[in-house]
Amino acid sequence: MTAPGPLVLVVDDEPTMRRFLRPALEGQGYRVIEAASASEALVQATTHNPDLVLLDLGLPDGDGVDVTRRLRGWSGAPIVVVSARDQEADKVAALDAGADDYLTKPFGTGELMARLRVAQRHSARFREAGGALFEAEGLRIDLDARRVTRGGDEVHLTALEYKLLAALVHHAGKVVTHRQLLKEVWGPSAVNETQYLRVYMAQLRHKIEKDPARPELLMTETGVGYRLRG
Repeated sequence: MTAPGPLVLVVDDEPTMRRFLRPALEGQGYRVIEAASASEALVQATTHNPDLVLLDLGLPDGDGVDVTRRLRGWSGAPIVVVSARDQEADKVAALDAGADDYLTKPFGTGELMARLRVAQRHSARFREAGGALFEAEGLRIDLDARRVTRGGDEVHLTALEYKLLAALVHHAGKVVTHRQLLKEVWGPSAVNETQYLRVYMAQLRHKIEKDPARPELLMTETGVGYRLRG
């Protein structure tokens, strides 16, 4: 007997968008439940405990950023925001509230499915390893042992380089905003010091990327933050 597919909560007040998303998702093996408002989204989420959430920001009775924040109070399910808002401030607000990724409408079905697969994969990997181990492209980061290797060779990091890398590992696959990284690594007083990130990210790329000029792991999300891609 085939196991049921992941359950996706689609939150969007536009019926046409929900009619577009349902067959696209079901065609890829997902099960779908829907909500057309913020209040309905929270009821559906608490009732069904979905594996993934696709969330529009512009809802008739509230803002998707607030819904994200409230869901993050108890749920670890990946949240992918889909919105017509394309301003960096909107993306940063959603990601700071706890969203895992952000897609701007209009978007293609292929891109959406790829983002969902990445969100699921990293969420599952984090749970299975207790969030303590990351492996990709020959890079191995063992947070329990505080050990980083590349192709089996030890990578020597400074304390701050390691702290920044560990923060990215904890959010692997997710876009992490500049503000969030600065707060986690340097503290609340440094949330506006984005030059710290530029300097230390360049140093990390030099140490762990095969080609620092063409990074495959430490990805820049322009104007928003960074993502550790596995």
